Amino acid sequence: MKKFDFKDITIVPETLSSISSRSEIKITNDDDKLPLIVSPMDTVIDINNYELFLNSGMDICIPRNTNSTNKNVFTSISLTEFEDISKFNYNRYDKILVDIANGHMEKLYKLCKFFISRNDNELMIGNIANPSTYEKFAEIGVDYIRVGIGGGSGCLTSVNTGIHYPMASLISECAKIKKERGYKTKIVADGGFKNYDDIIKALALGADYVMLGGVLNKCLESCSQIKLGKLINLSPKTSNFLWKKFPFTRKYMYKKFRGMSTKEVQKKWERENLVTSEGIVKYNKVEYTLDGWLENFKDYLKSAMSYTNSKTLEEFKESEYVFITQNALNRFNK
Repeated sequence: MKKFDFKDITIVPETLSSISSRSEIKITNDDDKLPLIVSPMDTVIDINNYELFLNSGMDICIPRNTNSTNKNVFTSISLTEFEDISKFNYNRYDKILVDIANGHMEKLYKLCKFFISRNDNELMIGNIANPSTYEKFAEIGVDYIRVGIGGGSGCLTSVNTGIHYPMASLISECAKIKKERGYKTKIVADGGFKNYDDIIKALALGADYVMLGGVLNKCLESCSQIKLGKLINLSPKTSNFLWKKFPFTRKYMYKKFRGMSTKEVQKKWERENLVTSEGIVKYNKVEYTLDGWLENFKDYLKSAMSYTNSKTLEEFKESEYVFITQNALNRFNK
């Protein structure tokens, strides 16, 4: 059976929508957070700016090897660290992300099963790219699972290994399992989101959250150093001043963006033996402020939900979609 991605489908409006105002629509989850999670990438978020994202209504994951005592954020740890803390009752952090590339390891599964039997921390794991793997971890009570391998703008895994599962199909099939089995495990769609419509379609297909990295790197407020013309380092104060007072300078502002498996990151973590990189290092243009991007996202999401007669995100997951041809995509894909 062929699998599909976001550009292969469009969301169908309801025959008649009873929603007459976007004010009737609730775009937050039960925890009153937006259905967005900041990816634990060190060119997006760090100890100096994470509260900005948190106060904007998003959940956040602090990158590995970052000291944070805030219990309202996901603290990222390696598989080795997870193995160590699984040996005893652990209460240093309320929220834990076991941040590894290959979430299909049996070792991770066994550690999760043991950890959950002894602790009540919120636990997120990933990444996985098989609906059956989602079911396995949901059965033992993992709270959040990052789904998606190789699709991220900083990731080279799929192009070099051939490992991938088209994201739209992956979300849809995991959501079907979740609904049929009555699982509570949250589906976190992670990797490769470029436009607002990608995120909105992911939510319509059944994702509880969408994790964003590259999109947020392009925000003025991301933690990566701003460079004017990729050459001159700008302080946050100077870049903010130029952004507001001299808008023409915006087209010359860039930020480094890198995958977390790159050799740059391995060196930062002081690893002695560097492994083959499955990520890239590049420069992104600074395109918007965080508030500006979020304002657009909220409005577009509410608009999509009003078309489908969905007052809540749970209702939006029941949206109908259709498959389209390339000609149909060309009609509106400007």
